[in-house]
Amino acid sequence: MKWFRKKRDEGSQPESKGSGGQKVDDILKDPFADDLRMRIESASLPNHILEVARDECERLIKTDKSSPEFALGHNYIEFILSLPWNVTTKDDLDLTRAKDLLDARHYGLNPVKERILEFLAVKSLHSRQQAKILLADDEVIARENLSIIFEQEGFAVRSVANGLEAITAMENDPADILVTDLKMEGMDGLQLLQEVRRRWPDTGVIMLTGYATVKTAVTAMLKGADQYLGKPVNLTKLRDYVMELLNRNQRIQSLRGPVLCFTGPPGTGKTSIGRAIAEAMGRKFFRLSLAGLRDEAELRGHRRTYVGAMAGRILQGIQKSGVRNPVIMLDEMDKVIQDFQGDATAVLLEMLDPEQNASFVDNYLGLPFDLSGVLFIATANIVERLPAPLRDRMEEIEFSSYTLSEKQQISTRFLIPSQLSQHGLNPKDFNLLPEAVRSLVVDYTREAGLRGLEKQIASLCRKLARKTLAGGENSDIVTVEAGDIPDIMGPPPHFTTTAKSSPKVGLATGLVWTENGGEILFVEAARMQGNKQLILTGSLGEVLRESAQTALSFLRSNAEKFSLAPDFFESSDIHVHIPAGAVTKEGPSAGITITIAILSMLTGRAVRQDVAFSGEISLLGEILPVGGVREKIMAAGRAGIKTVVLPEKCDYAVRSIEPEVLENIEVRLVSRLEEVVDLALL
Repeated sequence: MKWFRKKRDEGSQPESKGSGGQKVDDILKDPFADDLRMRIESASLPNHILEVARDECERLIKTDKSSPEFALGHNYIEFILSLPWNVTTKDDLDLTRAKDLLDARHYGLNPVKERILEFLAVKSLHSRQQAKILLADDEVIARENLSIIFEQEGFAVRSVANGLEAITAMENDPADILVTDLKMEGMDGLQLLQEVRRRWPDTGVIMLTGYATVKTAVTAMLKGADQYLGKPVNLTKLRDYVMELLNRNQRIQSLRGPVLCFTGPPGTGKTSIGRAIAEAMGRKFFRLSLAGLRDEAELRGHRRTYVGAMAGRILQGIQKSGVRNPVIMLDEMDKVIQDFQGDATAVLLEMLDPEQNASFVDNYLGLPFDLSGVLFIATANIVERLPAPLRDRMEEIEFSSYTLSEKQQISTRFLIPSQLSQHGLNPKDFNLLPEAVRSLVVDYTREAGLRGLEKQIASLCRKLARKTLAGGENSDIVTVEAGDIPDIMGPPPHFTTTAKSSPKVGLATGLVWTENGGEILFVEAARMQGNKQLILTGSLGEVLRESAQTALSFLRSNAEKFSLAPDFFESSDIHVHIPAGAVTKEGPSAGITITIAILSMLTGRAVRQDVAFSGEISLLGEILPVGGVREKIMAAGRAGIKTVVLPEKCDYAVRSIEPEVLENIEVRLVSRLEEVVDLALL
């Protein structure tokens, strides 16, 4: 109450009243006011927040409790007090424990786990660094006393006698904090301060002097000193200043940390591994789904002038977590709605920018809140949908499709025991053979992730539960073989597209990438009498249509090279069809496949059906690189393809693929279409 109570002459002044009609004496004796003041003073709020909270408290106390403004003001103060301004959790940076936990939660995803462990290793090394303090003072006793004090606090301390020696020491090993005297021989404290500010701007500087005056203090602060203390030194104040500057420097260094963005098909474990990261680091975790988000006020909050205003979902989540440095997962970021009504990605730009989020302002709070301690993890299925400035602020980590063996291992280790238990069955009483699990994966699912597989396993467990009840109590272990799966589950809902058995004229096999992983497709070409039309069917996108036009133009301009009649298109129509017309197809990857199919049809040379192609073609016959190489090779392996033809510039992507994926597949890298012709046509 020291900042509110005023002196009054007893009996000499008339009774004064607050704005709501309350007597000042009543206000001073109000238990509610005393309790609120005490809570504000004991909340350890930052200074700039404390001043605002005090002003709001005074305004609230003078407001009539029956007024609507009282409830609004009270809710605002309660929100300020509920935020964890200074509460953090200490990171657990044990890499062995983190690795074991990630392996226990997820099978596979080795590149993703490696990147996460690298991130934790950097934080661990940074946390082990000893804070460095440089003492510059011409008094030997002062240097020795301060050195002993700071060494006992765990700092690495160096001491020098003047400014010139301090510059040399900074050049050899820059310090985090410089504590310097003002008056020194050779180079005084102000000259040293100017040089340090010019060359090492992040170093905190505390100025000490036995000749403290207002003028010297103002001069030192104007030249860039962070704090100013007179001698004899108040050690408690000096220690507090040093810790404050160290915390500031650590925050600045932490701003350079990455914002991780997990990208990949649905069901590959992006959200669950984010939760595992929080568990491994010992941090609080909360997930924020951005799917369908349109209004930026959902993230930034509403101004208090609106009825029913509240803070944004970011500060609400931090409030619930109770700490200032949780792990926040921004899920489904690529599904944020961007239209004329609003663009919530503009708020994400500020939240995820390391240079801005240290002073994030929520509209409801109206005060800066430090988000620099938050570890943001974003997820997106198709990262290309995100605005370029937003992608620039994040480090993309790709979650690729699971291989067949990985799905089998995950099913055996995690999914099947879990689903059996959830359906009231004892996992020890059922034995699903590896062939049965393989049949579930291959014949009953078609996806890059695991959600569909988990649904099919759940369906199998329900049917086994019914058979168990129908058959009565039976202590024998039930063994499920591959041949039993169709009898239990019914006919497979999907059929696996396989390569044709014999070479065919005008039919080529291509490889494509979809949201659900890799697939193979067939390109058919036919020629008929007509008037120079290129007919394209199969629900093709604009880019794919342009690839077909490029392929035809290349063949027409190089007819002699491929032994074609120069006028082969004069009185003909060429029809290119890609089956599965109900499925929309788009992208440049089918350029080689279309060219080979047309060339095979024109020359009568059959195309090898154990060869599949993926690559964009230029008008000059150059083969340009494409993406999704791993998923495409996996699709080729499932379809029985023996040779995959890819652009030469995809060499790095091929070398980074696991040996398991490349097993029984020969990858041929080409740079021009002539090389493809020699490989493809008989």
